[in-house]
Amino acid sequence: MTDSLLSLLGLAWKGAHLAVGEEPVQEACRTGKARLVLTASDAAPNSVSRAQRAAERAGIPHVPIPRSREALGAALGRRLCAVAALTDGGLAASFAAKLAAEDPTFQPPAGLMPQGGPHSKNSNPRPSAGRSN
Repeated sequence: MTDSLLSLLGLAWKGAHLAVGEEPVQEACRTGKARLVLTASDAAPNSVSRAQRAAERAGIPHVPIPRSREALGAALGRRLCAVAALTDGGLAASFAAKLAAEDPTFQPPAGLMPQGGPHSKNSNPRPSAGRSN
């Protein structure tokens, strides 16, 4: 079974839309590039605290995800990854929607969900390219 959350993060990494590790995440937060900060379920409490503070200072959401450092690292071609930040707004919204679909108790951060919410058939925030007469 394919893990859609980890697949999305792998694509973000390949497309240079993901900061990985404490320092790159803090830098992405400081420079205003980060859109969503993520921490692995088994990340060290100090790492989580630092990521949370960086996100708060930047005014962006922090979301603990239900994946281990090993699983997150494997999706990115690394041994471990405890902290990451999505730097693309569309990917961040898509990640939040996928997490909400997987876990009904997850409440996506305000401003991240595409129009229609996580369970909408058409959750693409971009207008269609169709012609109007």
